[in-house]
Amino acid sequence: MRIKSQSLFRLGENTRMALKALRENKLRSFLTVLGVVIGVTTLLCVAAIMVGLDEDMRGFLNDFGADTLFIYKFTPGIHFGRLSAEERARKPLTYDDAMAINEQCSAVKWVTVQMFPRRGGIHTARYQGHEVNGVDHAGALSSYEQVYNVRMAKGRFFSQAEDEHRADVVVIGADMADSFFPHEDPIGKIILVDLVPYQVIGVEEKRKGQFFKDQSADRVATVPYHTYEKHHPVDNDNFIGAVPYPGMKSTAEDQIRDVLRRRRKVPYNKPDSFGISSADAIATQFHQITGMVALVTIVISSIGLMIGGVGVMNIMLMSVTERTREIGVLISFVVSLLISLIFPSLPTSVPMWAVVTGVLVSMSVGLFFGMYPAVKAARLDPVDALRYE
Repeated sequence: MRIKSQSLFRLGENTRMALKALRENKLRSFLTVLGVVIGVTTLLCVAAIMVGLDEDMRGFLNDFGADTLFIYKFTPGIHFGRLSAEERARKPLTYDDAMAINEQCSAVKWVTVQMFPRRGGIHTARYQGHEVNGVDHAGALSSYEQVYNVRMAKGRFFSQAEDEHRADVVVIGADMADSFFPHEDPIGKIILVDLVPYQVIGVEEKRKGQFFKDQSADRVATVPYHTYEKHHPVDNDNFIGAVPYPGMKSTAEDQIRDVLRRRRKVPYNKPDSFGISSADAIATQFHQITGMVALVTIVISSIGLMIGGVGVMNIMLMSVTERTREIGVLISFVVSLLISLIFPSLPTSVPMWAVVTGVLVSMSVGLFFGMYPAVKAARLDPVDALRYE
């Protein structure tokens, strides 16, 4: 009991001495802490943004269906650099390609096809003096509703009969409904999309995700495929979506590849002249990219940790090494919150593993850089140490 009391006395005495030294050397102590705080804060902020974006991306894509297959003349997903000459020369997929997949691929449950301008374009929708730019305007089959898990907030999706009769009807996204009809029922109203009048028959529910949906997922104006073809006869780019039967994703992909290679007359020794991907594959690709970004940032932020470590080695004060990790973790949460407030569309999520890592890293820096001077001081001859008094 006596030994325990002595230990507590020494701890209290050492703590008082450390706090006194901190008060007498405020600037030096602040500069010591700063390097480690910057490093730990950077690590946790990057982790928060990367994890938040990754979760947002997965939620956004999975909302369309994790097993849904995306088929296009290029491989759907994230691309870097320029397309090759062969890729730029590829012919678009066609409506008949989609019909062939529907008829010949037994592992495929649903198929739809969208038509849009070959070189993209900015679409504009208008209603009584209100205007929305950057509208995702395309024509699709009625099976679009099943393929992409469309959930209707109001009204209904268009039917196959309306597609066959080229009816001028449109299903709009939640953002467009909020912009045009904040205080009235949109069903039955007439809007202009690229100056073409369409009757609104349905409004989609908001898609999941904060950041990626803002690219246009809730700013859509989808019309029947043949209706779009009627008003835009020059457009000929097609994007095919297919849903396999449960557990038959790989089989469906092989069947689709076989059908398209035959239809596009691809020689057996040549690569595909089209691309097939899925929501899950794109999410995995994005995860790999965010992982690389995080790795690079960790390497860069380690410079701040090194600076802080050198400061710890010079100061060697217990309070600094104890409080650094708490300050760094706290600031990272504050910065993450500020990012969410300033950029509400940018998702952030501070994972527990990042907090634990931040604490361990800051403790390791303090121990690693503080160990050498502590050991050196402990080995000093008392006579040599008192010589400088």
